[in-house]
Amino acid sequence: MTTETTATLHVVAQDEHVLDATGHMHVVDAPIDLSHYTFEAWLSLGIFWILAADIFYQFFTRYALNNSAAWTEEIARYLLIGTVFIAIAASVRTNRHIHVDLLYRLLPPAVCRVLSTLVDVIRLAFFAYAVYLTWAMMQKMGNYRMTIVDLPMNTVYALCLVGFAFATLRAAQVLVIHWRQGYSLLERPETLLEDSA
Repeated sequence: MTTETTATLHVVAQDEHVLDATGHMHVVDAPIDLSHYTFEAWLSLGIFWILAADIFYQFFTRYALNNSAAWTEEIARYLLIGTVFIAIAASVRTNRHIHVDLLYRLLPPAVCRVLSTLVDVIRLAFFAYAVYLTWAMMQKMGNYRMTIVDLPMNTVYALCLVGFAFATLRAAQVLVIHWRQGYSLLERPETLLEDSA
């Protein structure tokens, strides 16, 4: 073993020690970077915390006051819908939806490239059509009100519409990114692991 190798091993061993000779801990946390979270991810998180507060209020009135607030269950249902539909866009942007990549392991790369692009185009068309369908549903609902709370039902559908609109924009963004880099997550699933490392 050379002197250089011994010195390197000694430095690595020194870096692994958390406690110094006096027993004090010396740990430096990595900086927290929240810049990669998008508007829709924060919006979904905000709706989720409103949902958590609503559920807590329901629990408190039911078990602590023994007089359950009737409106909390209905509002919780609609807040859960809002959380999910807004979060769809964040999942589209990061390619976190379920993918089936078995064919991509068996087919030639040129065929996989065409299939991957087709998947991106179909995803974009699906979300764009979902925006249209949600808008059409909102027009048909008119002044329909919620069951217990006297609010318009279109508020819930508006959350769905916003989620699908964000998902459409993110699907277009992902399509462009995949086209420019020449591959997608379906063709190279290991890239997701590389990005998260």
